[in-house]
Amino acid sequence: MATYTRHSAFLLFLFALIIQSCSNPSEQASEDSTLTEKPNIVWIMLEDWGYQLSCYGEPGISTPNVDKLAAAGIRYTNAFATAPVCSPSRSAMMTGFHQNYIRANQHRTNGSGFTRQPLPHGIRPMTHLLQEAGYFTCFMANRKTDMNFTHEGDLYQGEDWSEREEGQPFFAQLTFPGTHRRWQRDSINPIAIEDVQLPPYYPQTDLAKRDWANGLEAMQNVDRQVGEVLDRLEAEGLAENTLVFLIGDNGRCMPRGKQFLYDGGIQVPIIARWPGQIEAGEVSDAMVMTIDITKTILDVAGAKSTHPLHGKNLLESEIAEREFIFAARDKMDSTHDAMRAIRTEQYKLIHNLMPERAYCQYNNYKERSYPVLTLLNVMHLKGELPPEQDRFMADSKPEYELYDLQDDPYELNNLADEVAHQSVKDSLLTELNQWREKINDQGVSDEFRQGGWSDTYPTKSLAEWEETLEAFRPWVFREPGETMEHPFYPNRD
Repeated sequence: MATYTRHSAFLLFLFALIIQSCSNPSEQASEDSTLTEKPNIVWIMLEDWGYQLSCYGEPGISTPNVDKLAAAGIRYTNAFATAPVCSPSRSAMMTGFHQNYIRANQHRTNGSGFTRQPLPHGIRPMTHLLQEAGYFTCFMANRKTDMNFTHEGDLYQGEDWSEREEGQPFFAQLTFPGTHRRWQRDSINPIAIEDVQLPPYYPQTDLAKRDWANGLEAMQNVDRQVGEVLDRLEAEGLAENTLVFLIGDNGRCMPRGKQFLYDGGIQVPIIARWPGQIEAGEVSDAMVMTIDITKTILDVAGAKSTHPLHGKNLLESEIAEREFIFAARDKMDSTHDAMRAIRTEQYKLIHNLMPERAYCQYNNYKERSYPVLTLLNVMHLKGELPPEQDRFMADSKPEYELYDLQDDPYELNNLADEVAHQSVKDSLLTELNQWREKINDQGVSDEFRQGGWSDTYPTKSLAEWEETLEAFRPWVFREPGETMEHPFYPNRD
């Protein structure tokens, strides 16, 4: 009798559960939809910007909105672009593959005998995959895409997430160009040159410090734009179900930065916030790359690539196991050069594939845009630079550069020929060459080696560089809010 009673009680309990479940179908459906609802994704891109943010410890600058984003999510401290300039870097991010693998490695692949080609191996742009997964895709703010490949159809469906269907998840990309050269000064919070700290490979002069400070002020202007986006997400009730990424497309637009494989050229911020999924206030020293963003976004969205991606999911534990990151530089405008790099947490090896050419061979964009490059040229031709600054002005490069980043974070002491570091160099070179084979790196042809803008160096006489420096000086030292025409980019709207 006791056994029968217990059995009956159990059946009655199960029956009650079934009745309760069936009596609240709308509540159950709501719970299931919450569990399966896809997040919105907002990707904020800073142009030509590295770790020069207050949350990364940069002196002098104030970026409260970016700092707030980082405090609510995760900030990566070993984060790198796959290329040190926009178009190959963005091409890699749009697909999730290293730019050389998809033949998008030549910056601005047009003219000079270069033409854009379709993506190989059935690879498709990330936004097309997201659209198939049900996302509305839009490109807001500055609409610079800068892809080095051809594609069918538009990359994005619209210009604002407000254009989506009701309830449709969205992917929104925003690029803020304020950190690109021709920096605009910050009239609200100007930065004194006494408050900035220059890397030791730049002349420690007022002009160099003012130029650096102007860049920091430009980032402060952009920080307010970032704040507007974050505020809009909050105001529209979207913040809790939106994964936000903030990254740079490549390193800072300064000498030894953009266009080069030193950390100044490939080190970029990566910050992510996703309430309930990413713990607030996290800091990760995992070795990560910008193409990891692609893999993460596609995984989160439930979108699939038919070709295995090169990046890893930033939200999965295996990212912490990565030992190496890789980067490559090829043609920049019509400046022909080629470099490859491998980096661990401690070491970096750079292989200069065209060591016969100067680091500072002619490049029209840099010579019209970088006051500090002009200053370096003047001081070099006068014999006024110390060795750690003058090496970058040499008329040729070593084939290999090896740096111990723990002892030498500014990459000034090349250890490639040091006997004590040959095993490290050989090991890294083996890994680098295996990676190059994996991505089918085409290297440098004889035609490429002979082509491009003139490699005559120095590119100007001392008198010409001094004249250029004097033209830059008023622009660099202009007051916040002062209206002035750029000396080499006139009549800008």
